[in-house]
Amino acid sequence: MKDHKGLSFPLYEYQRRVDNLRQRMACAQLDVVMINDPANIFYLTGHQTSGYDQFQSLVIPIDHEPFMVMRFLEQTNIAPRTWVEITRSFQDTENPVDIFTAAINEFKFDNKVIGYEQYCPFFPYFIQQAIIQKLPNATFKDCSGIIEKDRLCKSELEIEVMKKAAKATIAGMQAGIEASNVGISENEVAAKVHHAMYMAGGECPAERPYITAGPRTLYGHATWEGYIAQPDDSYFLEIAGCYRRYHTAMMRTVYLGEPSKAMLAAEKAVVNAINTVLETVKPGMSAAEVAKIATDKAHEGVISGRMISRPGYSLGIAFAPSWDEGHILSLKPGQDIPLQKNMTFHLIPWLYGVENKHVMAISETIRITDTGAESLFDFPRQLFIKLPQEQQILTETL
Repeated sequence: MKDHKGLSFPLYEYQRRVDNLRQRMACAQLDVVMINDPANIFYLTGHQTSGYDQFQSLVIPIDHEPFMVMRFLEQTNIAPRTWVEITRSFQDTENPVDIFTAAINEFKFDNKVIGYEQYCPFFPYFIQQAIIQKLPNATFKDCSGIIEKDRLCKSELEIEVMKKAAKATIAGMQAGIEASNVGISENEVAAKVHHAMYMAGGECPAERPYITAGPRTLYGHATWEGYIAQPDDSYFLEIAGCYRRYHTAMMRTVYLGEPSKAMLAAEKAVVNAINTVLETVKPGMSAAEVAKIATDKAHEGVISGRMISRPGYSLGIAFAPSWDEGHILSLKPGQDIPLQKNMTFHLIPWLYGVENKHVMAISETIRITDTGAESLFDFPRQLFIKLPQEQQILTETL
């Protein structure tokens, strides 16, 4: 393992992660694992590229030096970003399956027990089968989830990186709230959000911010499309800041006018749900218990609106098309996994369809601590209101 200044974490942190994997490999009686999920590869090595639509695989033997196989262009990221010293690459005119299986033969793993991520969306079934057929003397076993079990609880070093991502999230949200107003288009708000995030040290997130106004706030996972906000519209802002592929996410709602009793009741319920979780959650509680607390509180005293999604999901390393780790753990019924220190979640007890035309979206990225939970943000937890006089002042300056 090669140490250098380009690593996102000290070398001992990567050694810890690889050692933990090898312990799991021993328990599963695996000689070798091949890792194809870009988030898992990043977790173990620091390697990142947007070119993971092409085949790439990290091969970790239980008692030999790891190596990687990937497209030649993406190989240029290995030396400056990772500790990996052995690589094999393929040109665009070559078959990656041929190059990968040649490497397995070269290092004499062709008759070993090989674990592979069968359920990895970045490792298509037809490529899996082609590799298995070209290595008839190897035994292949599904090892999906073998890395994710360690990713769920962050190290103190990872928490510090997430705090840097939080600074970008806060900066983007502040800019988005300030920009949201009558006569202002979604595109302008989006531009302000992006500029602020990157100026605050943020990097390219796994997913673009969700920024909508007016009737478009009811569109699921919609992005800006030029809608110009009108009086009594609301703005929905959901932003994830990123640093070294680690993410923190936040939702806030801006109302352009005097909010109705239904909107104020929804605000009170959502804020109360978040506060109650932060005040009552402790290590050892199950994810399902936390989900029930958040869901029940989010509906207390509500005049209009309802939750239509899970109230939270794990958050950390992410590559497009999503910024969450919900496939590892989500806060929802049936999830009896106990919470542990340094699990991190996007807590989202938001309400959809308030008066059939608004959402009440307020959320936090939280960290489980020794004794409870805390938010990674120092930012007002409320509905932001732009009163008519504020709108008029802004309109006159345009």
